[in-house]
Amino acid sequence: MRILLVEDDISLSRYVEKGLQEAGHNILCVDDGRHALSICLTEQFDIAIVDRMLPGLDGLALVKALRASKITMPVLFLTSLGGIDDRVDGLEAGGDDYLTKPFAFSELLARLSALSRRSHQLLEKATNELHYADVSLNLFNHTACRQEQNLQLQQKEFRILELFLRHPGRVITRTMLLEHVWGLYFEPQTSVVETHISRLRNKLEKPFGDQLIHTVRGAGYKLECKK
Repeated sequence: MRILLVEDDISLSRYVEKGLQEAGHNILCVDDGRHALSICLTEQFDIAIVDRMLPGLDGLALVKALRASKITMPVLFLTSLGGIDDRVDGLEAGGDDYLTKPFAFSELLARLSALSRRSHQLLEKATNELHYADVSLNLFNHTACRQEQNLQLQQKEFRILELFLRHPGRVITRTMLLEHVWGLYFEPQTSVVETHISRLRNKLEKPFGDQLIHTVRGAGYKLECKK
């Protein structure tokens, strides 16, 4: 899983990061709530682990802002605030689970696994079909249509369109595309992303005389219908 860890205690952050990496996860550590929000608006994560007491933007405000921005990734609060009211506040803010410090690392791993399973089950039920404007994608039949016309997409093109349809209106970075479509967590010295985006545009836009995939200079791409 790709996990965002938002924790300003550097020693604890390094401890959790090391343990999660050893468990096979990809971790990004941030020590400021406002910075974390900015990252979440442009990058995709499977789960976020969030402390309550953070500089810039506290944990509750951060999660409320994520939910207001339609970012639905599971959030686990990891905090020393362990009272009943604290837990209720965390869950009502949009958190999915709440673990208090000090904690057993094995329990943290178990809770993350449970959140991931639950998220995938909900996602599978909710997203057999994706729609935006006049574009639809059927994940079960692996078919794509625009204006009820079938689009003959290659596998990589289909995966790119799927990512756009899951996040319409949001910037999709080159890093997000490499991870989602190719499973790469490094920057290849090729134009593979640009080549496949161009091919998808030819099939998705050219026959219909308009533009849906927009280049965001210095950031990535965005699926947006501007009619």
